[in-house]
Amino acid sequence: MQSSVVLLFVLTCIPLVLAPGPSVAFVLATTLTSGRRVALSAIGGVELGYVAHVVAAAAGISAILAASAAAFTAVKVAGACYLVWLGIRAWRSRDLRLLGELGSAGGAARPGAAFRRGLVIGILNPKTAVFFLSFLPQFVRPDAGPAWSQMTALGLLFIVLAAVPDTLWAVAGGAVARLFPRTRVRTTERISGTVLFGLAGYSLTARHA
Repeated sequence: MQSSVVLLFVLTCIPLVLAPGPSVAFVLATTLTSGRRVALSAIGGVELGYVAHVVAAAAGISAILAASAAAFTAVKVAGACYLVWLGIRAWRSRDLRLLGELGSAGGAARPGAAFRRGLVIGILNPKTAVFFLSFLPQFVRPDAGPAWSQMTALGLLFIVLAAVPDTLWAVAGGAVARLFPRTRVRTTERISGTVLFGLAGYSLTARHA
C-alpha cells in the first residue's frame, strides 16, 4: 500500500478514535468500579471483538470484489453514504451522556470476567460491523494487492489506534473523565463528524477502477 494512503487512513482515524462512545463508557466504568488492571482486561476483550468484525468485513468485501468491480464500487458508494449519515448524527448529538452510561459496566468484576464482557460488547455490536464494512473499503486500492489483505491490515491498524485512547481512559480513570465535560465531548463529536463528511466526499469524487 502507498504510504500516502496509510497516512490518510491514520489521519482520518485519529479524531474518530478520540471521540468518546459506548466502549469508552464501558472502559471508564470498569476502571472506576474494578480498577485499572481489570479495565485493561476489558479493553483486550473489546479490541479482540473488533478483530472479528475486521476479518468478517475483509472476507465479505473481497468476495464482492472478486465477483464484480462494479459491485465493489457500489459498496464503496453505499459506505460513503453511511459515513455521511454517521457524520450527521455526530453533528446533531447534543450529549453522549458518557457519565450516565457508567452503570453499563455492571459493577465490580475480575479480569477474566471483564475480558469476556468486553469481548461480547465488541462482537455483538452491529454498528461496529457496519462501520468497518463502510469505512475500510474507502482506502482499498486495486493496484495495492488483494483487498482482503489491505482491509485486514487497515482494520488492525485502526484497532491499535483505538486501543491507545481506550488505555488512557483505563489508566487515568476519573482524572481523564474530568477533562471531557459536555462541551468538549460535543466538540470532539463534531470534529469526528466533519472527518466522516470529508472521507465520504473523497470516496465519491475519487476515480474507481
